Amino acid sequence: MEGSLVPNLGVRKGSWTREEDNLLKQCIQELGEGKWHQVPPKAGLNRCRKSCRLRWVNYLRPNIRRGSFTEDEVDLILRLHKLLGNRWSLIAGRRPSNDVKNYWNTHLQQKNKLSRSQTDERDGQNHNKASTS
Repeated sequence: MEGSLVPNLGVRKGSWTREEDNLLKQCIQELGEGKWHQVPPKAGLNRCRKSCRLRWVNYLRPNIRRGSFTEDEVDLILRLHKLLGNRWSLIAGRRPSNDVKNYWNTHLQQKNKLSRSQTDERDGQNHNKASTS
């Protein structure tokens, strides 16, 4: 019961079945997004509301984009990360925020550090030139 006010009533964990996915889709079509506390009982799912929300947001939502990132998306991720920091849900847009965060951690984080250090070096050299003049 740690971290929760409601005891664990034997909710199902693990992989989702096709039948569960279909039940969740139908329920979301009826209720809409955002009423996650109502979804499991109304859909007849033995899952917690967080599990239902994450399944919808990361896998089942109709307008979700998955797959490789385009150059424009990579550029946008870099610019938005510079502006917003690690606020992945705001940066993600139509992609699962976890995909964007994982892409950042595996491909872009090092690239961003290198470009920042090169910019800092150039700024330091320009500052030294200006102070000696």
